Amino acid sequence: MALHIPSLFSIFCVVILLVFLPILQPNSCVAPVDWQPAGATWYGSRNGAGSDGDLPLPFFQSLLESGACGYGDLVGKPPFSSMVTAGNPNLFLSGNGCGACYQVKCTKNSLCSGEPVNVTITDECPGGPCLAEKIHFDLSGSAFGSLALSGKTDQLLSAGVIIVEYARVKCNYNGYTIAFHVDSASSGYYFAVVVEYEGGDGDLSGVDLQQGGGGVRGSPEWLSMQHSWGAIWKINSGSQLKPPFSLRLTTLRSHATIIADDVIPVGWQPGMTYRSLVTGSAP
Repeated sequence: MALHIPSLFSIFCVVILLVFLPILQPNSCVAPVDWQPAGATWYGSRNGAGSDGDLPLPFFQSLLESGACGYGDLVGKPPFSSMVTAGNPNLFLSGNGCGACYQVKCTKNSLCSGEPVNVTITDECPGGPCLAEKIHFDLSGSAFGSLALSGKTDQLLSAGVIIVEYARVKCNYNGYTIAFHVDSASSGYYFAVVVEYEGGDGDLSGVDLQQGGGGVRGSPEWLSMQHSWGAIWKINSGSQLKPPFSLRLTTLRSHATIIADDVIPVGWQPGMTYRSLVTGSAP
């Protein structure tokens, strides 16, 4: 019987595939590799989005619904879909950490599946158990429960406090572009927006506004906006601002810049949301 001996070319091809196949996998470049320890708790309703609240008083309920990032009831809707978390001060970063994305997994509890889940920072946990560790996630009930083995969700929620591992990842909102919700108090001289669905880094270190359409049609000057709170940025102008407005975002993590050209149109209205054509910083 004749033996088939692979050619040198065939062996070379196999080696090349083994070396480069992981690079060709579409999700391999975003898989976290540097897992770090953290603490985790949960808040809000058991199947909720954390800042959806679980208190009977309407006044306190309305405070909880806003969350410390200002996303309001968006936390329970796609693309967040309740997979959100409050962060302790080292994650929240005085609001600059709003919108940052993490993978979290639980491997040290028999009730946990060990599979990672993706969460977005949408709120702050400034005290109590959130200060017990350097990094602490106060997860929504939905996110905390999703760490459990099948059929063990209620038991894990009852445990309440667990040790997890986490890794920073790029945000990917599956087709959602960056949106700007204009604060209801905005006027011709005062303008404030909530920055929503920023892909890539997710976080922010600065926002600038260009009025009149920019370039030849308008002012080439970029005006710095102030960080108001959470994901809300504002500008007080001594003269009337002239739309359309372009907004330039600078991320905190990589200092990448994202420009949403003429995203706020002439005739903009307080309380309205305007969507850009950009998704976020590069992966």
